[in-house]
Amino acid sequence: MAKKNEYIWKIWLRQNYLTQDVENDYSGEVSTVGHTVRNEDIAQRIVSERTELRYETILSILNERDSIVLESVLEGSSVQDKVVHIAPVTQGVWLGSDRTIDPSKQKPYVSISPATELREGLASVKMEIIGVKDSGAYIGLVIDAATKATDGHITPGGILTITGDKLRIAPLDGDGMGIFFIDSLGESTPVMQVSQNDPKKLVILAPALTPGTYTLQVVTRFSNNMTLLKVARTIVYDLPLTVENP
Repeated sequence: MAKKNEYIWKIWLRQNYLTQDVENDYSGEVSTVGHTVRNEDIAQRIVSERTELRYETILSILNERDSIVLESVLEGSSVQDKVVHIAPVTQGVWLGSDRTIDPSKQKPYVSISPATELREGLASVKMEIIGVKDSGAYIGLVIDAATKATDGHITPGGILTITGDKLRIAPLDGDGMGIFFIDSLGESTPVMQVSQNDPKKLVILAPALTPGTYTLQVVTRFSNNMTLLKVARTIVYDLPLTVENP
């Protein structure tokens, strides 16, 4: 398969509350929303490379490989491929040379480390900060008023209800604050009309979006009714939103 020359990881900044002496201390969290790759996805990518093998055949081989890797590790063998090295190890300590095993203190486990090719590949990864993440703020559901759909399908130019917590856009006219639809190329389309702006509910008029898949983001400094955050946080809806062809 063809390899990219450069990879980009999207990074959320999360306030680090363990370092009490530093007020502006953040740790990074890689955004993996919508990026979990399973055997079905791998098989489809192999098929897309114009292989002569059928999708069902490839998927069967991948699943069989997983079974063999699992059984090999459970048998006490190490497994090495181009991505990771898996080695059986133990957790816990033995006091003295007593050969008695206490399952509550000593347990079988595995050690997983990156293989050489993966370690070398990480040198081509660049990181991009996409915002500050706060676990107390979230988008729980997006409801399309026209169709009542909650599965991510939305009507362009239609009314959407967004529910969750700490969603209020504050300040509403603040620079960079608002609700945005991000397409697959990273282009951002802002929401121009917000008819309800509450902490647990936003009612908006969706932009006239073209067919495609979008990520919904809410950018706000709202914390509670008395306080604004010093730095805006970005709240991302886990479910991609889809505009279908008419």
